[in-house]
Amino acid sequence: MDTHSIDTQNMKKAIYDFSDHLVQTMEIGNAFTPKNMFNNIQNIVVAGMGGSAIGGDVCQALLSDELKVPIFVNRNYTLPNWVNEKTLVICSSYSGNTEETLSAYEDAKGKGAHLCGISTGGTLTENLTADNYDVIITTSGLQPRAALAFSVVPMLYLLKGQGLISDSIFEDMSKTIELLRIQRDYYAAENADNPTYTLAKSIYKTLPIIYGASATTSVAALRLKGQFCENADMLAYHNELPEMNHNEIVGWENNADLFKHISVLWLTDSNDNDRVKFRQEITKRIIEVKNKNQYIVSVEGSSERIRLLHMIHFGDWVSYWCAIFHGTDPSPVEPIMQLKAELS
Repeated sequence: MDTHSIDTQNMKKAIYDFSDHLVQTMEIGNAFTPKNMFNNIQNIVVAGMGGSAIGGDVCQALLSDELKVPIFVNRNYTLPNWVNEKTLVICSSYSGNTEETLSAYEDAKGKGAHLCGISTGGTLTENLTADNYDVIITTSGLQPRAALAFSVVPMLYLLKGQGLISDSIFEDMSKTIELLRIQRDYYAAENADNPTYTLAKSIYKTLPIIYGASATTSVAALRLKGQFCENADMLAYHNELPEMNHNEIVGWENNADLFKHISVLWLTDSNDNDRVKFRQEITKRIIEVKNKNQYIVSVEGSSERIRLLHMIHFGDWVSYWCAIFHGTDPSPVEPIMQLKAELS
């Protein structure tokens, strides 16, 4: 696999290795035995930020047809007031030192919630260990956004350990690994036969707006927005259908001189609601009057879960190739580091 000199930390390999990360994290998860069993869990909160929080969003989407209690992803210093002794709070911080997550951890303790966590080490691991809570320690050395598997899969095993989910998700995970090990070689190729490369070449000089569907691809749209921002240093935005039809569609009227600088990506899935599919067709036609720079993105997979993970992997590659077309190193996130330095 060829790498670029501007890719100083080899983000290409980190993306390419996603299926290998899934294997590694399943091995870590299979070795996990919970110390604590909690009864009568009525809701789940995932406390995290950035690349760690997105794992909660992905789990929520993957488990939407199975989990009997709601998952809420909390990106804040404090937790909602409804958190109590019937809440399972999963603190997820790849570094273990994310200040918002550490604050949420203390808030969860104060509210009497059940706690567990995922990290590579740091203060979060120290706190969880000292307080005798379960913690799954994962592999370090990656950018948090490139460690998605190390957030998602341990979370699934924590939920399984509490008897909240079955093994079916892990069967789909194994099938995803098989599929992505084939697809990644196409997506890593720098040529016109690679759909992630050609899409990136078409949109890298634009501001992408990504539209997903609320029940299927919205989390992939959220993920892709963040990847454009962090990997390619490009602003991007996302929304979902049908909600977008009740407000944002009207925004495609004024400031039409800006539209030539915008691209629209429609993330679609074969399991999208029929009415949502119809809404997408109509909305696309309405927007085409002002902007023809639109692209439909769909991927293969034998189940909705597999297609979701495939879509996320596809989008990660698009963001990587956008960085390469810009001549941008896809790994450093200097504004984030500056912000953290000033906060400290």
